[in-house]
Amino acid sequence: MEEKTTQNQIDAINSKLDLILEEIELQRKHRREMEDLKDDLMRVGKDFYDTAVEELEAVHDHVNTKDILHLGKYLLRNVNTINRSIEQLESVKDFLVDVSPLVRESVLDMMEKLDTIDRKGYFEFAKELSNVTDKVITSFSKEDVKNLGDNIVTILQTVKNLTQPDMLHTVNNALNVYKQLDITVKKDVTLFGLMKELNTPEVKRGLAFAVEFLKNLANPRNGKESTENISKQIN
Repeated sequence: MEEKTTQNQIDAINSKLDLILEEIELQRKHRREMEDLKDDLMRVGKDFYDTAVEELEAVHDHVNTKDILHLGKYLLRNVNTINRSIEQLESVKDFLVDVSPLVRESVLDMMEKLDTIDRKGYFEFAKELSNVTDKVITSFSKEDVKNLGDNIVTILQTVKNLTQPDMLHTVNNALNVYKQLDITVKKDVTLFGLMKELNTPEVKRGLAFAVEFLKNLANPRNGKESTENISKQIN
């Protein structure tokens, strides 16, 4: 009975020793891992330190510790602002992603419209119009442009009168009459023959019109009054 008890105690001691040895092995393994980590950190830290020294050596004349501390404090005070700025940048990025198809489609439509305009000759027309503008600019002096500005109202009023329907109709009729004229002047024209022609109604009307036209050039009057004067002289 005593031998059995002793053996149980020995077994218990062995179990405890096994646990102690296992724990010692774990501690030894952990110590080796920590030493390896320390060596790695030492190497990395040494490289980082050497690199920092080299880089700071180039800027040590322009930066001091107070500036770095001030920058760090400033960044810490504005962490929320920096976060909001980053969020806004993310929102802008999302917006650009969403709007990119629309922009691409708009660019393609614009290119198609520009191609259509080019095929119709608008660009060539603009080029030739630019050449005309250059010729106009080089053909007129500064004084000419000044005189044009002083008389632009009169010029526009004249153009307005010339483009009235009745004036255009009259000019068109005059041109048609001119095209249809077939005048042959006889070689043996006599003064008596001219006097005789002056007595015809057609010549009277023509002379009356010419006289009234010349009078109105010097002293313009109402067109109705001029017409009445012509009619009186013809009658």
